Amino acid sequence: MKKPKVVSRDKWISARKALLVKEKKFTRERERLAQMRRNLPWVKVDKQYAFEGPDGRQTLAQLFGKKSQLVVYHFMFGPGWKDGCPHCSFWADHYDAMLPHLGARDTGFVVISHAPLAEIKPFKKRMGWNFKWLSSNKNDFNYDYHVSFTPEELKRGTAVYNYAPLDMDISDREGISVFFKEKNGDIYHTYSTFARGIDIVNTTYHFLDLVPKGRDERGRGQFWVRYHDKYKN
Repeated sequence: MKKPKVVSRDKWISARKALLVKEKKFTRERERLAQMRRNLPWVKVDKQYAFEGPDGRQTLAQLFGKKSQLVVYHFMFGPGWKDGCPHCSFWADHYDAMLPHLGARDTGFVVISHAPLAEIKPFKKRMGWNFKWLSSNKNDFNYDYHVSFTPEELKRGTAVYNYAPLDMDISDREGISVFFKEKNGDIYHTYSTFARGIDIVNTTYHFLDLVPKGRDERGRGQFWVRYHDKYKN
C-alpha cells in the first residue's frame, strides 16, 4: 500500500468535501441506474420448473410463498462436487441476516444449485446457513438461465454466459435472477446479472472499499477467500 500524504485536519476536511461531491454524484447515478433496471421489459416464464428442497418438491411458483417478488441466487455447486464454490460461499455468508428485511418488502429469497439435494445438504449444514437452498438437478432451470453448461458446451469449450459467448471449462457459474408473480399466478423473469454484476450484494466488499488497503487483491482476484471455517485469523 502506498501511504498517502499526511495533512492537517482542515486540509483533510477540504479533500473529504471534494470527494463527497463525487460520491453524491455517484449515488444519484446509481439510483438512476437502479430505476433503469426496474424499467426493463419482462419475459413471461412459460416453462414449469420443480425443485427439490427442504420442504420437498416445489414449483417455481411455490418458492414465492406469499410474496410477489423472488430473488434467486445461482450458487456454483455442480453434481459431484465435494463442496460448493468458496467464492459463492463468501457471498452466501451474508444472506441469512437480510431475509427478514427482504420479506418486509414483499420479496422472497432462495438459493438454487445444479447439484442434487443430497450433496447440498451436508455442505449447508457445515456452513451453518439457514436460507432456503434447492436443487435444480432434475430440471432445465440452470441451463435455461445460463449458469450451468451442457457436456456438449464444455467439450466445445464455449458457452453463453453473461449474455455473450465465453470460453468455458467449468460446469457451473454464479448469478442472480429476479422474478415477479402476479395475483393470477403468471410469473415473469425481470432481471439477471452474472460475474462482477453480483458484487453489488457483497457487504464485506463494500466495507473493504472504505478502508485504506481496499480489497487488497492486487489483480489476483479473490485469491484470499476461504470458507469461513478455514480462516486462521
